[in-house]
Amino acid sequence: MLASASPRRIELLAQIGITPDAVVPADIDESPRRGESPRAYVARMAAEKAAAVAAVEPGVVLGADTTVVAGRRILGKPVDAAEATAFLRLLSGRRHHVMTSITVMAEGHARHRLVDTVVRLRQLSDAEIAAYVAGGDWRGKAGGYGIQGPAGAFVAWMQGSFSAVVGLPLSETSVLLSACGITPATAKE
Repeated sequence: MLASASPRRIELLAQIGITPDAVVPADIDESPRRGESPRAYVARMAAEKAAAVAAVEPGVVLGADTTVVAGRRILGKPVDAAEATAFLRLLSGRRHHVMTSITVMAEGHARHRLVDTVVRLRQLSDAEIAAYVAGGDWRGKAGGYGIQGPAGAFVAWMQGSFSAVVGLPLSETSVLLSACGITPATAKE
């Protein structure tokens, strides 16, 4: 079971031959706590999503969260075009971290992994930012961009996991699900 409404996570799971039995978005408060580090925040979000769904749905539950971090600043999903523009201006020409945490809960036991990928966007012009924001691809994406879409052209380099930046680190997810008996072969049964 996937504790997320993200279509990108469903697509990523399909790449490794996994189809969730159900998709149940977790209804939790996603606000960072005062003084909470980005690493602690993203790990807590994944764990809380998995725990919230596991409390009401039996079986293996996968929770995940992705956040973009500039310095110590957590850049979540922009609430509007102005915030998306501000995020892209902040990230333009600089390195930032994209942290994705996953939690797999099964039979009351939780397994966790956090993947930290470093991404550098090239210097973006105001016109490029305006065109990207006008296209709407920023909606629902941490940091205001999706590496798998048109913003992929903004990425000068990255070190780490591409799939984690999209929203689900496939290698780590596969290992955690396998530990719970979920493999592509069993997922189709």
